[in-house]
Amino acid sequence: MSPAAKSATVRFYIDADLLGLARVLVQLRSDVTFPGDPGGVIFKKKRPPCPIQPGALDVDWLPETARQRWLVITRDRNIQQHTREIAAVREHGARMIALAGADAVTKFDQLEVVMCRWRDIQRRLDEPGPFIYQASRTRLTLVSLDGP
Repeated sequence: MSPAAKSATVRFYIDADLLGLARVLVQLRSDVTFPGDPGGVIFKKKRPPCPIQPGALDVDWLPETARQRWLVITRDRNIQQHTREIAAVREHGARMIALAGADAVTKFDQLEVVMCRWRDIQRRLDEPGPFIYQASRTRLTLVSLDGP
């Protein structure tokens, strides 16, 4: 009989606009979740179901990710122009990595950006929010929360 799985601590939330990437990452890491994630066991660690349902609006899921202290990974090539999203990140103290432009079009491109910047992304786990970084294959750039 194998020992029971230990509880995993979720640290990364993959936004609904990256569900293909999320489905790859949850097979590799026990600390990743996404909207509608039923949970699962990976490497003897049991990830709980995600409390955020598919179709949840930013105003609903952003406060929950901030409360959970999850680092959000999303795709938004023009994050600097989305003043409502920036305001919500600021208001709730959320922490976000936005995959950038042409570097993040396909699922493979998204995976490549995340893997190329993974160590930089992980370092943001200890950084207090609010913040938004834009990620490309070659760099991670802090986005101003003061608006355009």
